[in-house]
Amino acid sequence: MSSPGAGKTALLEETIRRIKDQTSICVVEGDQQTNNDADRIAALEIEAFQVNTGTGCHLDAAMVNHAVKHLNPKEGSILFIENVGNLVCPAMFDLGEAKKVVIISPTEGDDKPLKYPYMFQEADVCVINKIDLVPYLDTDIEKLKENALKVNHHLELFDVSATKGTGLDAWCEWLLKKNMLNKL
Repeated sequence: MSSPGAGKTALLEETIRRIKDQTSICVVEGDQQTNNDADRIAALEIEAFQVNTGTGCHLDAAMVNHAVKHLNPKEGSILFIENVGNLVCPAMFDLGEAKKVVIISPTEGDDKPLKYPYMFQEADVCVINKIDLVPYLDTDIEKLKENALKVNHHLELFDVSATKGTGLDAWCEWLLKKNMLNKL
């Protein structure tokens, strides 16, 4: 989950490139319109199902259920659900996910967790993407982390750059470890 432009699909693409040989992956893509993101994922030879919400601002459990039935993931697969870009509505709906991940970009400022607390309260993980842009911005990355942890002191934080590869090893190791634990 994230606001539009935080890099959900870019992070997902790079994550898939790094782990697809180690586990089975399927993706549910949520957007108001287009198949653009599902096409990007399918180009990586990963099954993706696009859900267009029209005027809706989030996926719901029925939409995800329909997509999962279509995808029919193998047991033990990682199923990524990329929700519609929005820092409000997606946090309010249980999609049956094992972990909720919020992605934020430093371009959004360090106060986003305070302005949209419910998203950060509901998340298990906060990925700070586009970390490579910090030197060019006025965003205080430590303040961003502090604000996220004020809202939810249980958040696991990852600093990454999906385009440069920074921090992706730790992120992918975490994903694979969590996936193995869920198989037990």
